[in-house]
Amino acid sequence: MQTLKFSRKTLGIPYAAFLTLFVAAPLLVLIYYAFTNGQGQFTLKNLTGFFTDPNTLGTLCYSFAIALTTTCVALLIAYPTAYFLAKSHLKRKAVLVMLFVMPMWINFSLRITALKEILTVIEGNLAYYPFLNAVVGMTYDFLPFMILPIYNTISRLDESLIEAAKDLGADERSAFLKITLPLSVPGIVSGVAMVFLPAMTNYVVLDMLYNSTYIMGSLIGSYFSAYNWHGGSMIALILLAIIVVFTLLTSGFEEDNSNGVGGALL
Repeated sequence: MQTLKFSRKTLGIPYAAFLTLFVAAPLLVLIYYAFTNGQGQFTLKNLTGFFTDPNTLGTLCYSFAIALTTTCVALLIAYPTAYFLAKSHLKRKAVLVMLFVMPMWINFSLRITALKEILTVIEGNLAYYPFLNAVVGMTYDFLPFMILPIYNTISRLDESLIEAAKDLGADERSAFLKITLPLSVPGIVSGVAMVFLPAMTNYVVLDMLYNSTYIMGSLIGSYFSAYNWHGGSMIALILLAIIVVFTLLTSGFEEDNSNGVGGALL
């Protein structure tokens, strides 16, 4: 009786099949619709239409502004929080970290609905401050994704580097700016990528806080709802290209976790 032998190639077949069926095939369909018209003929009209339509360009700029503002606000809140958690000598530090992660365990709709009720009590009419509410909602939703990679990086820093800097005459501020902050850049970049990219397309927060179509995700959905698959596919493809470029620009900052200071959480 022959025994079954599994090689790396054999074990990789299910993963390859999954990628082919659920990643490569849908992407090919997207590319097909993006570069064809209603008669199935090749055309660049969808591509040129994206860059000449004020609606799509305005939506792209608005989405970028929301994503950038959300990322900056989340970073300003997350870095001091992660630094305090990583540097503190509290016995129940893990419990505090878990408290920041716990909102992710609650249903997304329930969290945003609760936030909407709070904002309604404070503002009265949410339509008066749509940009502010969008930033608040997305910051609340994505903040753990910014805290965790930064915390992971700072907690792994070699304390001997800080002690060596102080022995050489550096004060707390100089040691932070020249040692801790530069070494925590991989965690910052990882957190920025994990917040900025979803914030570009997460229209659910905006739709639940107030009815809005001023973000890329909802714009793509409106094209497909109107059965304009060709225009919607091109917008989705351009957005995918933007995400790929952003990922390539930030990938150079990622470090291998085996060096002891790697900051990428995922």
